[in-house]
Amino acid sequence: MQKLGENMRQLKKEELNSEGTPIAMGKKPLLKRWWVWVLIVVVASGIYGASQESPKSQKTEESVMAAGAEQEKTAQNKTPETPAAPAAPAAAPAASGANAAAKETLSQKNAKAAAKNYLKVTAFSHDGLVEQLEFEQFSAEDAAYGADQCGADWNEQAVKSAKQYLNTTAFSYQGLVEQLEFSKFTHEQAVYGADRCGADWNEQAVKSAKQYLNVSSFSRDSLIDQLEFSGFTAEQAAYGAAQNGF
Repeated sequence: MQKLGENMRQLKKEELNSEGTPIAMGKKPLLKRWWVWVLIVVVASGIYGASQESPKSQKTEESVMAAGAEQEKTAQNKTPETPAAPAAPAAAPAASGANAAAKETLSQKNAKAAAKNYLKVTAFSHDGLVEQLEFEQFSAEDAAYGADQCGADWNEQAVKSAKQYLNTTAFSYQGLVEQLEFSKFTHEQAVYGADRCGADWNEQAVKSAKQYLNVSSFSRDSLIDQLEFSGFTAEQAAYGAAQNGF
């Protein structure tokens, strides 16, 4: 009995806290159990991790969608490549000279030879040479062929013709151009010949005045008028008259 009383007194002491305040008997409060705190920590860690990963996952998904849209836009804007043009067919080999060129007839060959022979004797314009060949009974076609194929430089022919005329008689510059045009040279060819014949037009005026005086009598003024009529300038005509005693 004495021992039972001591046990009861001991139990009553344990039911008091450090301040002497009695505490409730029975099971411990829920928050004072260790496994409850472990569970709380695990749950909280899971919630925190999910909150951190969610923005990353959303950002990754948005990046993938943006990249796909950019690729689709690039594909739509890409200019379709123009197919390369087919290579041009290789050019046919050039025909041989004998097959490509028209065969020269005997009459054409003779007309060409005759044209070259005439040019060895005297100067001709193209049309003047054609007329000469026609005078020799070549057809108009053959005569034109001969003049075309003779290899003449018609500007140089104009120069030679101008010199030949000046060896025969005196000319003014204008008179010589007109004479070359009369011989079927073009105006450009006639001017070319007169420009390059090497004439001294004052001296030509002197020679022309002398030739007139050998045919007829002239006063100074009438001689000057005649020289101007022949295409000499007033200065050239006066010089010609003066050199002949006027």
